[in-house]
Amino acid sequence: MSKPLEDYGLIGNMISAALVGRDGSIDWLCLPRFDSAACFAALLGDPSHGRWLIAPEHPYRVSRSYLDGTAVLQTRFTTETGTVSVTDFMPFTEDEEKVDLVRVVDGVDGEVPLLMDLCIRFNYGQAIPWVRRRDYGLSAVAGPDAVELHTTVPLHGQDMTTRASFTVRAGESIPFTLSYHPSHRTPHFVPDHTESLGRTISWWREWSRHCRFESVNEHWCEAVTRSLITLKLLVFAPTGGIIAAPTTSLPEAIGRQRNWDYRYCWLRDSALTLYALLNGGYREEAEAWRQWLLRAAAGHPEQLQIVYGVGGERWLPENDIPWLPGYQGSRPVRTGNMAANQLQLDVYGEVIDTLHAAREAELSALDEAWRMQKVLLAHLEAVWNQPDQGIWEMRGPPRHFTHSRLLCWVAFDRAVRSASTSTLTATSNAGA
Repeated sequence: MSKPLEDYGLIGNMISAALVGRDGSIDWLCLPRFDSAACFAALLGDPSHGRWLIAPEHPYRVSRSYLDGTAVLQTRFTTETGTVSVTDFMPFTEDEEKVDLVRVVDGVDGEVPLLMDLCIRFNYGQAIPWVRRRDYGLSAVAGPDAVELHTTVPLHGQDMTTRASFTVRAGESIPFTLSYHPSHRTPHFVPDHTESLGRTISWWREWSRHCRFESVNEHWCEAVTRSLITLKLLVFAPTGGIIAAPTTSLPEAIGRQRNWDYRYCWLRDSALTLYALLNGGYREEAEAWRQWLLRAAAGHPEQLQIVYGVGGERWLPENDIPWLPGYQGSRPVRTGNMAANQLQLDVYGEVIDTLHAAREAELSALDEAWRMQKVLLAHLEAVWNQPDQGIWEMRGPPRHFTHSRLLCWVAFDRAVRSASTSTLTATSNAGA
């Protein structure tokens, strides 16, 4: 039975992300990147399709929250015999092929018997890995993918799943680290969990500290910060691309077929996300995304796509995954997205509006960005009145959409404003 989506919390490290349920089960994780195949896919099926559960053995009450100013999630379980907290986070890494997921169980009060249930299923819940015991825990390999589980808790195998029963008492701390690496490479060193958690918290709080609230009521500052952290989690740090969502195939309507893969960089969504980050004072993200855009969209303007991969990939073939039943039975489950082949004229407006905003924010001057705008506008001048698939990506015949026309106007309006500003600046500098 699928959980309500509001029962999930999001953690990540700007390379990948995981969804953590209120019941202590991680039901979605793609490794090593956002757009890689999932090794936990219970979100779109059931526990047999991959999940990682850590929860009390007996009935419990649950509460949870993020540590202030961070993407570190803390879940508190209270039973008749005591209370424990589970802290979930993904440490930052400079190597996108070495990704860790850390879970730390801390005893708060009394003692609590717990269960761990680790069901690793690579290739979107399909591939059962070869699991071997290690002195640090276990190793699991399937084809090109491998993960190592580091823990001091005794483990045992049952029904193609790794399980453990253990008790945590007040003051005790038991860490679990799941580390990904390509199967042909040597597993990497896993740092001390306390040090890793401290670095992760410090990084997030330093990032959050720079949030700007010039036009935000003080009552909403916490909510705005939390929203910006969530948007930051959608940035693919190695390239600066911004994904629309970390999941695939969550249905627009339960039981229907509009179930799309959103783990890619839509120019429209990226531009709107960047606009929010830029208004929050995050210029570095704007610079990185502008560079990503210049690389991804490089080429003839007729070949501009509405969506690219996180590295700027153009080929995003759409396929169905027949062995996954889908969220609440909503089939099909898809990977890839045929929208990459669609014409959606509104993206010109969103992209040029965002580039204009970056210029207004006085980011470093970039002549190449202005040249791209002019090339895109020259092409838009010839096609603005054509029918397209529109913002809702209709898969029928192209039609005329008011939204598309309005955003075409935005593209030219922002270009005129940018040109006027440049002319005034040049005149002022000449006079000086």
